[in-house]
Amino acid sequence: MTEPNGTRLEGLLRRHIARKGGIGIAEYMTHCLAHPEYGYYTTQQPLGEDGDFITAPEASQIFGELLGIWAIACWRHMGSPARINLMELGPGRGLLMSDLLRAAAVQPDFLAALRVHLVEISPILRAEQRRRLGDAPAPVHWHATLPEDGAAAATPPGDAMLDDAPLLIIANEFFDALPVQHYEHTEQGWRERMIVIDKDGGFALRPVGNAPAAEKLPAWARNLPVGSIIELSPAREMTARHLARLLRSRGGALLAIDYGHTTPAPGETLQALHRHRQVSIFHRPGETDLTAHVDFAALAEAFRAEGLNTPPPLQQGAFLLGLGLRERLDALLRNADEQQAERLLRGAERIAGVEQMGSLFKVLCAHHPHMPPPPPFAP
Repeated sequence: MTEPNGTRLEGLLRRHIARKGGIGIAEYMTHCLAHPEYGYYTTQQPLGEDGDFITAPEASQIFGELLGIWAIACWRHMGSPARINLMELGPGRGLLMSDLLRAAAVQPDFLAALRVHLVEISPILRAEQRRRLGDAPAPVHWHATLPEDGAAAATPPGDAMLDDAPLLIIANEFFDALPVQHYEHTEQGWRERMIVIDKDGGFALRPVGNAPAAEKLPAWARNLPVGSIIELSPAREMTARHLARLLRSRGGALLAIDYGHTTPAPGETLQALHRHRQVSIFHRPGETDLTAHVDFAALAEAFRAEGLNTPPPLQQGAFLLGLGLRERLDALLRNADEQQAERLLRGAERIAGVEQMGSLFKVLCAHHPHMPPPPPFAP
């Protein structure tokens, strides 16, 4: 339960819930994060010390630099094609891409072949990305939504479409923000948890929705006891399959980097962050970040359903170490003063340390079946 918070979006949601009798969590998340006038990603600057959370590119330049090495390795695995597209989903403030392109300067032929595509819903972040990447060494194009296969969904109108060249996709902390659904096993069977207005006037979750279609209930959940809650995300599956079709028709590979689990299990992981602290999911709708842990097993299954190969996911720390984190850190430390060295070491620990992002975050690779697994997923 929550008391009224008074944001503009809350009034809209209250009227919507009153009219429908309740809405699912997925619909609530969609309104909160992507409403064109009042949504979190369309009106807020969420990243950095002054925002609500910090991502790996914010913590250390090494993160993006190593992804540049990964992209070059994939390009070589594909035979060094004369043209290649690199798409980043939810590119934040543009730090990852800026660091990636700087690292890619070691391979001028790769940069000459490269076309960058940034998929960004936020006009605020898009403006910052344009400032940061204004002198990028490769052409950069923006898209408000995922491009369709062979069609443009670019912003502004007239920007370059995604052509049929091989494609690399990076999705860092992207899938965690896609909507989820909760189902609770009640005495009457499985029911979707809906957001309703309780007797005190606050938002509350109640298992009063419809049962999931039989084929949508995962096999691992079918014998769970009454009281169990499962978290599913048709939106993630649909997005993964869309991306897989883009890769299947062009060739290439994808990295999905996020916090989550590799073995599905009951429970709910939906959480809200505001000013770097955890709050109720009903706290100031439209001004609070909402995310849920990624089920990497379900994500991999969606990629495989469209014909891609998916090596076992790696913990983020192991992934970065496999790409040369220690060597890159040593090289940077050789030219760093004391203050810079402290910042570099702290950042490296944050992105790869076992007690920090290194184990909580996982990295899943999906690649075209004609392409060998790229490092560090190769045997």
